[in-house]
Amino acid sequence: VQLQASGGGLVQAGGSPRLSCVASGSISSMTVMGWYRQGSGNQRELVATITDGGAYYVDSVKGRFTISRGNAKSTVYLQMNSLRPDDTGVYYCNSYTPGRGHYWGQGTQVTVSS
Repeated sequence: VQLQASGGGLVQAGGSPRLSCVASGSISSMTVMGWYRQGSGNQRELVATITDGGAYYVDSVKGRFTISRGNAKSTVYLQMNSLRPDDTGVYYCNSYTPGRGHYWGQGTQVTVSS
């Protein structure tokens, strides 16, 4: 699986950018698509995931971020609203399929200015 992420950049606090990730390769109904982020000096953390069963969000983004998929399920989006400076980081698209493991996109920088 190859993942190509786009979007992000320099955004003012309160802004609403959208990240996109296109997956090529084998995506099954068991695949979990998600977004992680890594701020400066921090560990990579899970932000949100989506499956056929629904979506999961880390507490810090609940009510502000929305993860969704395109009709073909090979594209995943992260709509980010009400951005804060502590949302700054490199955002990584991820896919996980049981039995196949994790695949990562190249990361896209999101910088939130106050």
